[in-house]
Amino acid sequence: MLLALDTATKTMGIALHDGSQVLAESIWSGVGHHTIELAPEVALMLRRIGGATATLTGIAVAQGPGSYTGLRIGMALAKGLALAHNLPLIGIPTLDILVKGQSRRPEPLLAVIQAGRNRIAGMWYNWGHKGWQSKGEVENLTWTEVSERLTERTFICGEIDPKGREVLTDEPHAVLAQPAQCVRRPSFLAELAWERLRVGMTVDPTALMLIYLKPLPEHA
Repeated sequence: MLLALDTATKTMGIALHDGSQVLAESIWSGVGHHTIELAPEVALMLRRIGGATATLTGIAVAQGPGSYTGLRIGMALAKGLALAHNLPLIGIPTLDILVKGQSRRPEPLLAVIQAGRNRIAGMWYNWGHKGWQSKGEVENLTWTEVSERLTERTFICGEIDPKGREVLTDEPHAVLAQPAQCVRRPSFLAELAWERLRVGMTVDPTALMLIYLKPLPEHA
């Protein structure tokens, strides 16, 4: 049974997945309470299904980008459990979790999360024979910059705040996801991790690093 932890942003999520089905899943807005909420929520979820940390066979964690503090809290618990119980640990990029839950579409996709200071972290994807494939690197953007970059019809999903919907609603090339399509589900984090676990793509817990959004140049 694999435990998935996503604390990358204010939206937090945990899931338990046995490789064939989702046993439990919980998603909520942490509003900065990651430290006091995460471990108790994991313990509660395990109790609900009659499990315990001793029954875990793997740990998955959102690797970033995201909130500096939030990411560190999730990674600390993930590494602690992996080391204490000698479990494989798999890190998954935050935006890949969101995109995993999106159906095939003819147009390209832009996945976003809030990056603070009225900016977003965005990654562009195209559909290929293996599903959604990222192109380029995560970018540090404003909603106005997103609008200016849209030269073709593009599906946009993720943490689209009221400002983003205001800017993009009348943009002819923007196809905005519905709120339910914008939630990062930890069960998809778990499924991505199972895919890697089955082919032995794990890392030493002490070597797994967080992915941070690159800062803007000083003149920007």
